[in-house]
Amino acid sequence: MEELMNQHYSETEKHRIFHTEFMPHINSMHNFAYRLTLDADDASDLVQDTYLKAYRFIDSFQQGTNAKAWLFRILKNSFINDYRKKSKEPSMVDYQDVETYYNSDEVNRQITPDLRVEALQDMIGDEISNALNSLDVDFRTVIILCDLEGFKYDEMAKILDIPIGTVRSRLHRARNLLKEKLTDYARKMGYKNT
Repeated sequence: MEELMNQHYSETEKHRIFHTEFMPHINSMHNFAYRLTLDADDASDLVQDTYLKAYRFIDSFQQGTNAKAWLFRILKNSFINDYRKKSKEPSMVDYQDVETYYNSDEVNRQITPDLRVEALQDMIGDEISNALNSLDVDFRTVIILCDLEGFKYDEMAKILDIPIGTVRSRLHRARNLLKEKLTDYARKMGYKNT
């Protein structure tokens, strides 16, 4: 066991592991990051940070284990650390940038009504996504890991650093919350309970 903790890969081995074990999961990583952050730029930053950390700590990765789960754990930890840091900072808006943009010739004056119509159309088409995104991050995360990414309970427990029992109960609660949100939507759309 001690040997595994102190393993040192050559630069060639590090590159091979990175490209063959880590890079195939980049789309799943980006999808997970987007579902956590709900922002494309933040998701890209989070994925980039995750891959930098994965390379930096590649010596702690044991070949033959689940690389995807290892990467997801790094991403989840980075998200939580960043989330905590940002939640302590006050929100900042640069009003000068906003004013400059709206006073520029680039602004299409008809954009507001069109955006409202498009937003309503997207809401209808993306109701499941909106319901998922409205869940608390802990509940959203277990749904993503289990139902979208296909992780097993034991893998989720390692990624989230919680007991399997907590994974099961959180997933049960998350699915019930999602069902409640979608049931209301189904009623509004005229569907009846079966």
